[in-house]
Amino acid sequence: MSSSTDPGAGKVLAQALFGPRGIVVVGASCRVGSVGRAVIDNIIAGKPEVPVFAINPHRLRRAGVRWHTDVAGLPDGAADLAIVVIPAAGVPEVIASLGRKGVRVVVVISAGLGLATVPGAAMLAAARRHGMRIIGPNCLGVLVPRAGINASFAAPGAKPGGLALVSQSGALTTALLDWAAARDIGMSAAISVGDMADAGFVDFLGLFAADTETRAILLYVEGITDGPAFLAAAAAAVRRKPVIAIKAGRSQAAARAALSHTGALAGAYDVCHAALTHAGIIVVDTLEALFDAAWLLVEAPPLAGEALAIVTNGGGAAVLAVDALADRPGALATLAPTTVAALDPAMPPGWSRANPVDIVGDARPDRYGAAIMAVLRDAAVNALLVIHCPTALADSAAVADQVVACLAAARREGIDKPVIGCWLGDRNAARARSRLVRGGVPLFAAPEAAVAAFAALVLARRALVRARRAAARPPPAVTAAVDDLVAARQVIARVRADGRRLLNEIEAKALLAAFGIPVVPTRLAPDVAAVGAACAGLGAPLVVKIVSPDMVHKSDFGGVVLGLSDARAAAAAARAMGKRLRAAFPAARLDGFAVQPMIRRTGACEVFAGIATDPVFGPVILFGAGGKAIEVIRDRSISLPPLAAADALAMIGDTRISRLLAGYRDVPAADQRAVAAVLVALSRLVLAFPEVREVDINPLLADASGVVALDARIVLG
Repeated sequence: MSSSTDPGAGKVLAQALFGPRGIVVVGASCRVGSVGRAVIDNIIAGKPEVPVFAINPHRLRRAGVRWHTDVAGLPDGAADLAIVVIPAAGVPEVIASLGRKGVRVVVVISAGLGLATVPGAAMLAAARRHGMRIIGPNCLGVLVPRAGINASFAAPGAKPGGLALVSQSGALTTALLDWAAARDIGMSAAISVGDMADAGFVDFLGLFAADTETRAILLYVEGITDGPAFLAAAAAAVRRKPVIAIKAGRSQAAARAALSHTGALAGAYDVCHAALTHAGIIVVDTLEALFDAAWLLVEAPPLAGEALAIVTNGGGAAVLAVDALADRPGALATLAPTTVAALDPAMPPGWSRANPVDIVGDARPDRYGAAIMAVLRDAAVNALLVIHCPTALADSAAVADQVVACLAAARREGIDKPVIGCWLGDRNAARARSRLVRGGVPLFAAPEAAVAAFAALVLARRALVRARRAAARPPPAVTAAVDDLVAARQVIARVRADGRRLLNEIEAKALLAAFGIPVVPTRLAPDVAAVGAACAGLGAPLVVKIVSPDMVHKSDFGGVVLGLSDARAAAAAARAMGKRLRAAFPAARLDGFAVQPMIRRTGACEVFAGIATDPVFGPVILFGAGGKAIEVIRDRSISLPPLAAADALAMIGDTRISRLLAGYRDVPAADQRAVAAVLVALSRLVLAFPEVREVDINPLLADASGVVALDARIVLG
């Protein structure tokens, strides 16, 4: 993808898509079953209020379409937007001809035009010569309902609305259009970007962020090539409206050999997920969750807080909703005493007198109405979920009408809160669906789905707050008072001068210490004879480790010995290690032995912290459970620098090991702020020294007294 960051390029796309002077279809056809026929049929059906030109050597008679045998016959400046549906070999010449006629944006539906191909490279070169933008190739086309444009071969069209879709999959584009039509959801645009030879996510995030008719942006992502540009565009968009994405390729393993645990743990999907989340994008895992979240993000007003109230005629359904909420962002609202008092006269004896508001199974529309209005008027409630279980005592459609009427009444009172519907049972929901949807109440078939959609609203609110706060913060400093950049530069310079990428343990700890990360005192003994002297003053028990640039994971080959009683035992251990190394790896380089005191902290947690480098997004920070089984347990969280203390604490909270860090039974809580400080220090380190590709602190001991790095591995690029 080679998306432009030039604001003028965005204006070119906006003009051609939202208000073109004319539309050209190169390859328009009358042949039934052809893509050219489907595209021209869709354009005609959309009734755009601009001239439509069809280019085909064979005569094409269609009402409202001006036919030409070739592009040369077009009037100069008559069209901004062109759709190309011809064999790949002819595309470059057509692009050049369209450029000479003043066309600024070309949607290339044709396949076989990858940038590695001759016609693909020629196509892009021709477009650049004329200052044109290419959407595609190998795409479904584009739809802009407000302009009456359906320049695609999708079966359904779309009505105008507030949801913008940008998708790398044409099939997923058609599926979402069908989903939106069934729910009466309008689209501001649907863009199938295909192979993204030119215009891509960066361009369209900028375009729809600025578009006043777009309320939310939906992304289907298969791959991103320009990570920093994408994240910058996403962060800018999130400050203005919600962005939600689904990322395909979860099972794809990182396509590189890693020299550290952190490198091995930073899978491509996980890094992308973390990067999108870091930018404020709401990431979902399934198409159903994508559709549900998009529905609520487009239809519902923004949240003022995160508290959800529930009104239900079935206690069991409400319990399921509460259970679902416990595992997701958001909270159950606590009703004010005045709200409970207002509900009392309308509720049956023994009602719940709390949230969820169980109005019991015989509830009729009037009882629903009384409960809904009282709850919506409660200042502590930020959103309302209305659940209806089918009974023979109340008509499903009548209850739906009451919900819509209450929503309208609340808005007349100046109360504009999201109201979500959940009608259990297919027949029950079918009777209510059209009424609720027309009234602006998204309807879900299960409490869990409704709560998941509400959680998307909460995430959108958090992302907006975080993005605006980040935009207001000054750029992060990489030279905090605790950083000794002179010492850090000296360490890296020595490694470079030695022609190495892998720092030995002594160097790695020195670099970490320069950034204020506590490390266990460690000395280098260049040979066995020097081990005894290195032990002086350290105190027993002792630890001896082999130092070799050719041995990455020392403990796998007996390169670490713990609990040594004195200097003599340490020297004997070093001698045995040297023999094992020479026997197993005759060509391996032996730089000496690391000697350190053995740290004993009863109840301390072994965690790891590190840096890995993703080929798309660059450096990422990792945290999780440490120890020898780190890659088996795979308990870790990922984020991107720069990290603030709050970001680091959130990373810790996303792991299972955080439960141990919080303390249990007679084990006091670990100092999580000290752990967070290590993550922030790693963020500073990689910002100051981008050549640092991998850092692996494992184990990092954490307890109530703080943290200390027992071992470290650092790799340079």
